[in-house]
Amino acid sequence: MKLFVIAVGNKMPDWITAGFNEYTKRMPREARIELIELKPEPRNSGKTAEQIMEAEAQRILAALPSNTLRIALDEHGATPTTKQLSQSMQQWLGDGRDVAFIIGGADGLHKSVKQTAQQLLALSAFTLPHGMVRVLLAEQLYRAYSLLHNHPYHRE
Repeated sequence: MKLFVIAVGNKMPDWITAGFNEYTKRMPREARIELIELKPEPRNSGKTAEQIMEAEAQRILAALPSNTLRIALDEHGATPTTKQLSQSMQQWLGDGRDVAFIIGGADGLHKSVKQTAQQLLALSAFTLPHGMVRVLLAEQLYRAYSLLHNHPYHRE
């Protein structure tokens, strides 16, 4: 199984890249995290936020690997516990299905991306910077995997 992170945004600060990479390198072969970065739409083009999100949506949909379970990160999505995320991961591993987590740009995700997702997921009730979401998502995926395998990283 691969866990894809499809993220609008490039040229992240070093601390974002370092944090994301720290957790991805901890993941085992059977649950690798792969980042697919997409260039954001220029904000100085005179386009509205809706037009920007629509242009980014086209890039996202084109970049999604086929036959993946699509999970869009959205502040209005479900907020599972880490234990619930690990149970979902156990099912994904059992199914052998790849999973794509979709992170929008500065304006969020266009409705077309949310509509094609099988699930909406929120990491927090807070609105978070999209770069930070990468790090938090990678950490939670690692934590969920460690919980499944009784690794001492996760404590209850």
